[in-house]
Amino acid sequence: MASIDNLLVSLFVDEVVGGFLVTVPPGHVGCIYSIFRGVLQNVWYPGMHFKIPIIHRVKLFNAQMIEYTVSKDVVVKDNKEIMGDEVINAVTSDNKFVAVEATALIKLDTERLPEIWQNIGENFVSKVVRPVTRSRIRKVLTNHTLAMALSTERSLIEEEIKQELKDSLTQHGLNVENFYLSSLTPVEGRLLEDALADRPTPVADGLKTVEEIKENRVISGNMTRQ
Repeated sequence: MASIDNLLVSLFVDEVVGGFLVTVPPGHVGCIYSIFRGVLQNVWYPGMHFKIPIIHRVKLFNAQMIEYTVSKDVVVKDNKEIMGDEVINAVTSDNKFVAVEATALIKLDTERLPEIWQNIGENFVSKVVRPVTRSRIRKVLTNHTLAMALSTERSLIEEEIKQELKDSLTQHGLNVENFYLSSLTPVEGRLLEDALADRPTPVADGLKTVEEIKENRVISGNMTRQ
């Protein structure tokens, strides 16, 4: 989905005056790589900055609030680093399947950008955001019955998932500002089998059958197999 922005905006920022100056636009920050010292610890905020041609390379990151969307309209296969995920199938405490669509509002901790780039690299959506979001959604839903998840406990589930995401992603330099459940749809019988069979990517982090998903589902806070 082209409308979903990436955290990593571009490989290089605009260079002017023979490559000695670079411009960081509003809403973005720059991270600097030196061929001699590696990733530098200083972060460039919007404005004009001086760099050494050939020696320094600058990457531009989105410093604004970004929506991470879990939706049937997202196709991960085409872009592993897209800020979103396909519908997530989870199992409730009463052993019922539910299809989850949701939105998380995520913002980079700009002060920790050098650390993120150095330790995780450019693919932090596929390496961190997506697997953590999948596992935490499943972890929370496995502690609620389907009936309660569809009614009175919906707001509670949102808060629990938001806190789980905060606890997990903050340590990686990603701040979770909010989390919303767009829809929780019960999936049963043949509809479930069809949903699993029709998905273009592996289901439930590599689990392919209903039985395997149930056997490996999150129980009392234990994470599913990644």
